[in-house]
Amino acid sequence: MNKLTMIAVDLGAGSGRTIAGRFDGNRLELVETHRFPNEPVMVSGSLYWDILRLYHEMKQGIIKSAGMGYCPDSIGIDTWGVDYGLLDENGDLMGNPYHYRDLRTEGMMEAGFEICPKKQMYERAGIQFLKLNTLYQLMATKKQQPYMLENAKTLLFIPDLLRYFLTGVKSTEYTIASTSQLLDVNTGDWDMDMIGMMGIPAHIFTGITDACTRVGPVREDVLRELNIPLMEAIAVAGHDTASAVAAVPASGGDYAYISSGTWSLIGIESDLPIVNETTFSLNFANEGGVTRNKRVLKNIMGMWIIQECRLFWAREGESLSYDEINRLAKESSSFQCFIDPNDDSFFSPGDMPRKVRAYCEKTGQKVPQSKGEIIRCVLESLAMKYRMVAEELELVRGRKLDAIHVVGGGCRNRLLNQLTADCSGKTVLAGPVEATATGNIVCQLVARGEVKDLREARHLVWESFPVEVYEPENTSAWEDRRISSLQKTYNRLTRIMRTQFCVSRILHA
Repeated sequence: MNKLTMIAVDLGAGSGRTIAGRFDGNRLELVETHRFPNEPVMVSGSLYWDILRLYHEMKQGIIKSAGMGYCPDSIGIDTWGVDYGLLDENGDLMGNPYHYRDLRTEGMMEAGFEICPKKQMYERAGIQFLKLNTLYQLMATKKQQPYMLENAKTLLFIPDLLRYFLTGVKSTEYTIASTSQLLDVNTGDWDMDMIGMMGIPAHIFTGITDACTRVGPVREDVLRELNIPLMEAIAVAGHDTASAVAAVPASGGDYAYISSGTWSLIGIESDLPIVNETTFSLNFANEGGVTRNKRVLKNIMGMWIIQECRLFWAREGESLSYDEINRLAKESSSFQCFIDPNDDSFFSPGDMPRKVRAYCEKTGQKVPQSKGEIIRCVLESLAMKYRMVAEELELVRGRKLDAIHVVGGGCRNRLLNQLTADCSGKTVLAGPVEATATGNIVCQLVARGEVKDLREARHLVWESFPVEVYEPENTSAWEDRRISSLQKTYNRLTRIMRTQFCVSRILHA
């Protein structure tokens, strides 16, 4: 058969890329054709995405792909979650989308709980409580810029907005919508009662489109600009984590996944939502999957902390590669101190090495001084956090997990992979690296009828890309050491959760 060519536009919180995928009926090949930074812009104290620059770079990627011999038959776009753009009645963008790390959402969660109690909010949406969620962003807009919502005609999440620029079609893909905390976790449609309670205009929300849906052709004026004869836009799994999970090369069900990048998202897949006292108390999300299943997961601030440390050191005049800082970490002593990667002090950009030291000092631990000690602290803390969440997932699921699949750019960190295997006592399978783009491409293949379903797509990923296996080697060291207050806190919480879980099962037996 002739090779089918597809373009995956994969936008992360720090960088973007276009990747050309070719499928010959048996194997998938990926080639990166364009990479560019995705840097937020601070204006008058507010943090924005430079959305038109991202659209420009996306088009440059298409042009470069064609110039390299990869003239695309179709294109799919995936991005980070929760952020959005507003269109006016003429279909024009009303302003640059806010960055989810902008501080305007401070206090919005608490304001929301006054309208709808926290537990009830969780039962409706089943989403992890994070101040960056779309719900709280819209509440902030209503409070601080009410004219924006009064004049808005349409809300589109970032991948849907960029696809609209290409096609003129306004639609909202399911997996990206599921990050908003505005979907009914049971029906998978907008929770119009919640939207009304929060005073958000209902008319700005479009219909919801499933992942792996053919949206339509790219506009003729865009094709002329790009010098492309014909290209079809496909609604892939618009949330980058959903695309990454679609590319997990697993055949069984007894595993957890970690989509490892700026954020680490660790979870399991479930045919039905898991919304109960345990998931509420442990703050698990039920985000949408490619097959309308649920990704029961938790967000952890992953490589973000290391990225910010590296950026700070570069600004001080010392540019270190990731290999160099990992070498320094490997040479540093183990188990000196731990942080909670999800502590609010690490959420915003800034002097991250100082923040790590301050956390350790505040919690009465040894304060790391060298670059290697700081990175070692962060990596061991991430491994510990992964172990904690994996054990929580076993509690939620009701049985043990045999392995952890790590996909995405973070899976190249061999030291973290081995620490994760040692700390968790589980086999870690790392790869593919370009999981999000791979999931984007296989969604296009499913939409075009070239691949039957997600199971067949995952088999294709397994056959097409290498996977590196890490077996636990040093588990006793994690058990024998006084490892951290995090573990003590977790153990106490787990005992409480297990008691609640057992009582619940007895009452409902």
